[in-house]
Amino acid sequence: MKPKYILLLSLFNFLLLFTSSCKEDIDESNLYTFTGETIEDYLANRPEQFSDFNYILTRIGYDKILSAYGTYTCFAPTNEAVAEYLDSLYDDPVNIENPHNGMTQRGLEGLTDSLCKDIALFHLLATEVMGVNMGNGMTIKTMLGRDINTNIDPESGAVLISRASAITSMDNELENGVLHEIDCVIRRSNMLIVGEMENHPDQFTLFSQALKLTGLADSLTDISRTDFEPVINTKPPFYVPEKCELGYTIFAETDDVLKEHGITDINSLKAYADSVYAHSGDADGGWYDYARSNNIQISTGDDYKNPWNTLSMFVRYHILNFKLPYDKLVNPHNQISKVTLVEYYETMLPYTLLKITRNSNKLMVNRWIANNSLTDMVAELGSSSMHTVLFDGVELVGISGQVASYNGYIHPLKNMLAYDVKVPHGALNERLRFDDTAFLGEMMSNSFRRISDSEVNALNGGKTGTDGDLSGSYIRMPPGFLKNIVIYNGDDTRLYYLPGQSSGWSNYQGDEFNCKGHYDFAMRLPPVPEGTYELRIGYTAEGNEQRGMLQFYMGSSSELKTMKALDIPLDMRHVSADNANLDPDIITGWCNWTKLDDKGIESDANMRNLGYMRGPLYYTVGINSGNYARNNPKDLRRIIARQEFKQGEYWLRFKSVLDADHHQFHLDYIEFCPENVYNNTRYAEDMY
Repeated sequence: MKPKYILLLSLFNFLLLFTSSCKEDIDESNLYTFTGETIEDYLANRPEQFSDFNYILTRIGYDKILSAYGTYTCFAPTNEAVAEYLDSLYDDPVNIENPHNGMTQRGLEGLTDSLCKDIALFHLLATEVMGVNMGNGMTIKTMLGRDINTNIDPESGAVLISRASAITSMDNELENGVLHEIDCVIRRSNMLIVGEMENHPDQFTLFSQALKLTGLADSLTDISRTDFEPVINTKPPFYVPEKCELGYTIFAETDDVLKEHGITDINSLKAYADSVYAHSGDADGGWYDYARSNNIQISTGDDYKNPWNTLSMFVRYHILNFKLPYDKLVNPHNQISKVTLVEYYETMLPYTLLKITRNSNKLMVNRWIANNSLTDMVAELGSSSMHTVLFDGVELVGISGQVASYNGYIHPLKNMLAYDVKVPHGALNERLRFDDTAFLGEMMSNSFRRISDSEVNALNGGKTGTDGDLSGSYIRMPPGFLKNIVIYNGDDTRLYYLPGQSSGWSNYQGDEFNCKGHYDFAMRLPPVPEGTYELRIGYTAEGNEQRGMLQFYMGSSSELKTMKALDIPLDMRHVSADNANLDPDIITGWCNWTKLDDKGIESDANMRNLGYMRGPLYYTVGINSGNYARNNPKDLRRIIARQEFKQGEYWLRFKSVLDADHHQFHLDYIEFCPENVYNNTRYAEDMY
């Protein structure tokens, strides 16, 4: 369809909507006359380069979509690239269960409509992504609903899509988006994660064998589920996911790494697992607290499918029950440059965490720094002499080594990874700060964590939603979508997620969860090594008509009968003293620490006596604002428990104590701070 006719049709529809007083939220930014080429024009006007790809688009009607107004990104493979790809499908010797990958004959005419759709949508984005932003490595959700990854080719300097397709002509800006010419069709794996690992026999022969022996290979097969409740109140047009994607992340030693440690077959790998885990749960000297406290018998036999067999324990500690690409393993959003970026994730070895640190642009697993979270200075991280590195950690190969599968990612390791004594007693013996999505695997498997506002709006048909004072690019979470959140009262609890990656919100990593209604729900807490901790939540206070008041409860499961109330209700409606005011707030004790001679040490102690803490110096209000969360009177931490935590199951319940329906609950992050940090006799907990 020609652009001028599309314009006339658009204007006709607009007038029709206007005269019928429809209040539909229409994006008018692209309702203009096309003065240049659309994406479809670009392809059609260059048949010698793109006629084959355009044929594929036309087969499924996307030539018309890419002729219309909108904002898209198109990765356009050349005719030579398409021909080579189709030949590889037809001649594929591996996929014997689906001969020729479903093609009926060689060439374009042999493509089914289903294959055309898969190929086309895997090369299209519903938002505009410029090539200059892809160089540092990023993960992007395509219109097929599956991710592609980018990185720089170290030899040519070209931007690569999924490690193989090089952008040969970048950032061709068109009337309805941007087009990048590429030299290869973007390859998508249709293999599950274990099959994809087996497809790399030069790297993962032994690890694949261990997955099979332990029976874990048969369990890493989930792709998606729909067993959650529908959203009843859909009138505010927020995006509501209809399917929950599932997946896995495997950190795997390559055969070369294993060989460097004398491991050349499954028996020597089993011997290594015995050396690490055989005594980890001993009553005396064991460091795996969950196994020790529950008198679990760890097996060194050949019963490999026993979850407490040492080989199974070794493998399970390498697996996350959600999928995470390399560029999203740590989130740098609004964190200041002088701090080390850290994330903690729960593994499939019951109630264990691994720690991922970004150090000098390398990602290290379980890096151990002495006295982390402590300082011998005021308002600084502390002298280097007290922060010696006791274990470098296990380095990941990097984004160029990442292996993508249909339901997850494999990240090769450069050394041996194990849950040994250095992890709970060393790497994790620090203040543990968890973003509100880091222990909700579905947020990562569905690429919601770090998703942009424009991507959310695209998923929602270009619209943003409203629910009273709540408006913007929120995602409405259906009850049951998140397995680690249980909602007790159905649609009376309206749970929303705000990614906040392009906003100036004062949130750790930019994002937040909000809840509206007479909310009553519980969240499973991430597991920590056994010890006495302060449990804190981070939030931002707001005015009387926005935030609400709630009571905390904690229990050993999500069953209400296990829940016991914690402390007095928290009033989130309270806003602390003005930034310019030195007078301490009567509720929280907050005052402007930058104007105090002691940099807030005494007022910090006073706030703690009231059960509050300032926000940390670790991140800023918005991106690169220079205004730290510690300086913002709305940024607060509430200490909600100070007690012993076993390495096991804990659920935190949030229940509104107000009658009004419109008040918000807000959650940004949680912290577990061990006693040797918050009550250290030699050093102070740092302000970061």
